[in-house]
Amino acid sequence: MATIAPRRPAWTLPAGIAARASLLIPLVLGGLVALSAYLRTRDLGAGFWIDEGLSVGIADRPLTDIPGVLRMDGSPPLYYSLLHIWMSVFGRSEEATHALSLTFALLAVPAGWWAARGVFGRRASWVAALLAALNPFMTQYAQETRMYALVILLGMLACGAYGRAFLVEGEHRRRWAIVFAPVLALMLYTHNWALFFAIGCGVAWLGMLGAAGGRRRELLVTGVIGFGGALLLYAPWIPTLLFQAKHTGAPWSTAPRVDDLLGVPLRLLGSVGQIALLLTAGAGVIALLDRSSGRISPRGRAAIGMAAVFVITVLAAWLASQQSPAWASRYLSVAVPPLLLVVAAGLAHAGRLGVVGAVVVALIWAGDGAPSIKSNVREISASIAPSLHRGDLIVSTQPEQIPVLHYYLPDGMRYATLWGPVDDLGVTDWRDGVARLRGTTAAGNLSPLIDRMPRGSRIVLVEPVIDSIGAWLAPWTELVRVRSTEWRQWLSNDPRLTATAVRPDDPLSLYGNHMVSATVLVKD
Repeated sequence: MATIAPRRPAWTLPAGIAARASLLIPLVLGGLVALSAYLRTRDLGAGFWIDEGLSVGIADRPLTDIPGVLRMDGSPPLYYSLLHIWMSVFGRSEEATHALSLTFALLAVPAGWWAARGVFGRRASWVAALLAALNPFMTQYAQETRMYALVILLGMLACGAYGRAFLVEGEHRRRWAIVFAPVLALMLYTHNWALFFAIGCGVAWLGMLGAAGGRRRELLVTGVIGFGGALLLYAPWIPTLLFQAKHTGAPWSTAPRVDDLLGVPLRLLGSVGQIALLLTAGAGVIALLDRSSGRISPRGRAAIGMAAVFVITVLAAWLASQQSPAWASRYLSVAVPPLLLVVAAGLAHAGRLGVVGAVVVALIWAGDGAPSIKSNVREISASIAPSLHRGDLIVSTQPEQIPVLHYYLPDGMRYATLWGPVDDLGVTDWRDGVARLRGTTAAGNLSPLIDRMPRGSRIVLVEPVIDSIGAWLAPWTELVRVRSTEWRQWLSNDPRLTATAVRPDDPLSLYGNHMVSATVLVKD
């Protein structure tokens, strides 16, 4: 009887190529980074939206002032401090500031490779690098002047250190826990939702601790080092965090629904993410079961642990947002790293099916890009700027638009919101914002501004374009919607004011969540 040669797994390299793999690693990773850079620079010059204006406004001040001013904003200081340094070297243009996020996103490619290699093996590391290079969620935030690409990069590093410290067997668990601690602390100093990632990691660790048996003491000490070290490093910021939680929050958000929770994988993986998840589920049966004994394999246990980190992170964020709404898709960047690593592990162990899945996902993801128009403030500002003179008054009924308006409009303008005149144009004071907004009226806050305007000067009313009332029902957004109508009516009824321009001509024809309209009026 003829002997049948053992079949080589679909992802295994021939012996000759495997021997030279270490030489190819930098070359292939460099190619993936170059491909990622190409895909993630197609909209690098897109105009800023609200939050990007805030980023530049907060970062464009003395470095030592940033932590203090964030008591009004509600964010941690790391990203803004890095952006301050970056702008001092490269400038504050859209392309320059987007390039910082692009840098973080490109670094996430080798970081994903490293994270998966130490936990799920060589094949998974290449799939993780491919997914990190092409993922459309990352592509969007690689071209945005916000902290989400940095969150993903740090999350990749944290998952790699966490996996080595807690999910795989090894002699250097405590060493990796020492690495995990500062990386987790950096995540916490970048975005508050890193707290949910820390909860995900902590609960998964407690689950492993309960099932550790004779390894319990070792795992306990490792956890104390990792989580205790992160807490110690983060402790100086906790008083500010507590102040922010009490006075700022996210009053523009509503409590997420169940379908928001169930839709998280689709939001993070794109429309074809479901294909990857199905492939992963099929591959997981093979990866998690040891064919000889029927027990869960070591890498299977690691996959369960990383999946638990993802699920608990998202669930903790969802539950917290039921009590204090703060749900936004962009905040889910903290869940991207564990999800991509689990998907990479599944695809890598799915044989030829995994190869097909990875190729299909890569091809479709490569066609996805960031939204080229996130806001029309840049276009509106360019349209009305020629008619404005130094000292003219810009009134925004959505207070958080002031920093981005100030970025694009000419120097020398005066600014006001529903609260009245604004002195610090780089930040929005969210402290007890809803209560303060409820106390505003056109007669009490707008009329005095008009009275003080000299004849011949201009007032520009900037309002959000509200094409669906359903999206403006949170405590903050509902007040903005109502006050916008009141203030627009008040100005139109003032006989001293004559409207000279409305931009755009048909605001309701615009599509997008952060569009504005501007009405220019002259005081007779």
